[in-house]
Amino acid sequence: MRRISGIFWLGLKEMVSLRRDWVMMALLVWSFTLAPVMEATGVANSVNNASIAFADEDNSPLSRAMAASFFPPEFQPVVQIEPGSGPAHMDAGRFLFVVAIPPGFERDIRAGRTPEIQVLIDATAMEQAGIGARYITSILAAEIQRFALGRELVEPSPITLTMRSGFNPNRDTVRFAGIVALIGQIMWLTTILTGAAMIREREHGTIEHLLAMPLTPFDIAIAKIWANAAVVLAATALSLVFVMRGTLGITIAGSTSLFLLGTALFLFTATAMGVFLATVARSMAQFALLVMLTILPMLMLSGGETPVEGQPEWLQAGTLILPSRHYMSASQAIAFKGANINVVWSEFLWMAALGIVLLTASLLMFRRSVNN
Repeated sequence: MRRISGIFWLGLKEMVSLRRDWVMMALLVWSFTLAPVMEATGVANSVNNASIAFADEDNSPLSRAMAASFFPPEFQPVVQIEPGSGPAHMDAGRFLFVVAIPPGFERDIRAGRTPEIQVLIDATAMEQAGIGARYITSILAAEIQRFALGRELVEPSPITLTMRSGFNPNRDTVRFAGIVALIGQIMWLTTILTGAAMIREREHGTIEHLLAMPLTPFDIAIAKIWANAAVVLAATALSLVFVMRGTLGITIAGSTSLFLLGTALFLFTATAMGVFLATVARSMAQFALLVMLTILPMLMLSGGETPVEGQPEWLQAGTLILPSRHYMSASQAIAFKGANINVVWSEFLWMAALGIVLLTASLLMFRRSVNN
């Protein structure tokens, strides 16, 4: 009981030290507030609120139906402009897209001719321009096809293709990117906080003071692990409520408690890794380099950016030893698909087993570095 009490109070001391470290506190706040928001909304993989104008010289039912087929949230309400004024509006930056419908457009369609539609695109907005061009082409083609079928100008297609998007019907990239960004921040920050705490103790010479007390290297390591894991877990819970749900409008499809349980298991492995890297490194600079060499590949291979199935087969087998892969798989299943414990228990078991291995290795390395 006395040993548990010592570990508890030593962990509280670690939290107080973190509270006084303004750089780490600023990094903690940034990582769970602005960083996920910027990562989720800064790079769009779909058209969002794009400005569009129509220069309609035909003013026919077909051209008006084509203009009415663009609506939020992908596009702003269509603005009708004077024919020929599109380049001037584009130069002034008023519109990202300008669609010009020539006179007699519907008449030519009825006659079986192939009239042309001019689409002006402000390509300085590269992402939106490239994706928006495909959106506009698809929308206009679908509207013309609907018009032609209704007037029996073309034969109907023998195949009707119906697409259904599971778990994200609107294909909202913000929802997916927000959760993935939060998971990435958890991976980075947990390792950095724990490892930096170990390096700080060594550089300030307080590690010798701790060893002069009735504490073992195991007690010191466990205290740092539970304290930093508790801080990150609390920050994650607050970020889910105030940032993910409050700012980005993202909700967890499954159980939030189950998501936090998976996070706690991953924190167990990540903090153990932080201790391990801190015992290998001899300075803060070396530790920073080791974090880049380990955490960055873990993030890239975790399945957050690209599916694990899209990686080479030999690499897929290698990712089984990465706790980030199992955490990403379990958290995405809970957050997006509403999975329960019956679905993710194997991922939880993998994280627990890898955490025990990392903890054992980190304690052995820590005891050796202290004795030396």
